[in-house]
Amino acid sequence: MARPKVGIVFGGCSEEHDISVKSAQEVARHLDVDKYEPFYLGITKRGAWKLCDSPDAGWEDDRCRPAVLSPDRGVHGLLVLEEGRYEATRLDLVLPVLHGRFGEDGAIQGLLELSGIPYVGCDVQSSALCMDKSLAYVVVRSAGIATPTFWTVMAGDSIDPGGLTYPVFVKPARSGSSFGVSKVRRADELADAVEAARQYDSKVLIEAAVEGSEIGCAVLGNGGDLITGEPDRISLSHGFFRIHQERAPETGSENATITVPADISAESRSLVQETAKAIYRALGCRGLARVDMFLEDDGSVVLNEVNTFPGMTSYSRYPGMMAAAGLPLTDVIDRLLSLALAGNDHAR
Repeated sequence: MARPKVGIVFGGCSEEHDISVKSAQEVARHLDVDKYEPFYLGITKRGAWKLCDSPDAGWEDDRCRPAVLSPDRGVHGLLVLEEGRYEATRLDLVLPVLHGRFGEDGAIQGLLELSGIPYVGCDVQSSALCMDKSLAYVVVRSAGIATPTFWTVMAGDSIDPGGLTYPVFVKPARSGSSFGVSKVRRADELADAVEAARQYDSKVLIEAAVEGSEIGCAVLGNGGDLITGEPDRISLSHGFFRIHQERAPETGSENATITVPADISAESRSLVQETAKAIYRALGCRGLARVDMFLEDDGSVVLNEVNTFPGMTSYSRYPGMMAAAGLPLTDVIDRLLSLALAGNDHAR
């Protein structure tokens, strides 16, 4: 029986390009090539698409061939430039290993909807919704789940620094991996923090700080058939969690310790997992997501954010939580691809 042909898209034009490449390298190491035939499609920082042998170092060199995902359903896959002409390569499904803008915001998902190719992960609507933290908060609140108190600041808007209780966090509304995020302790720091966030998004979010532990939960599945990894807990020595911006994250974080399974009570563990599932369903997620929350001292749970394609690097939290629950990355990838192949309603 022929192996399904899987297009693995990575890189991209967002600030999370380098993280995506690392995630794709880890996926390549753990993909069962006896079961799946991979086609690695890298997107450079300038937006050029290249079909390459692997996502390892040097993938952008001249050995790669220009290629694009075709929106034409008759092609149902790649158009690869071969000796001056484009040749079609049919794909059975796509695994978009992309983070941030154009990867988790519905952009690549829209292209795949046009192409008719089944794909792993959230659809256009849920991707866009989760990417915009303020909109995600509104939906999750309507489902009866707590979120931080927040204010949105659009381009041209101003906010009275004296009207806030500090500390607050200022962040781009539609970005990830802590790019452009600042912890503001005094009113005179607010303007600079808003400008820093605007380097990544014209829409800025100001959040009241939540007192509690930072807790994450990995979720995998569709609809009512969901599984979760072991929750993790982040302990900070200072600042905030920003491992993807550190110089050598593979050797450990500069300011954070990740404990998985989280050192919390069995009651809190169950509450975190059930709340993560409820958030996942409320936002219409499918395939996978990492739900980040705060566990307050009184035992209640507050949403932080949802990552619809979390990092898959050697030091990333999602695979670590799943491994702690007995599901190594090879099995996670296999389950995700199987979900996309069986009963995937993206391709209509």
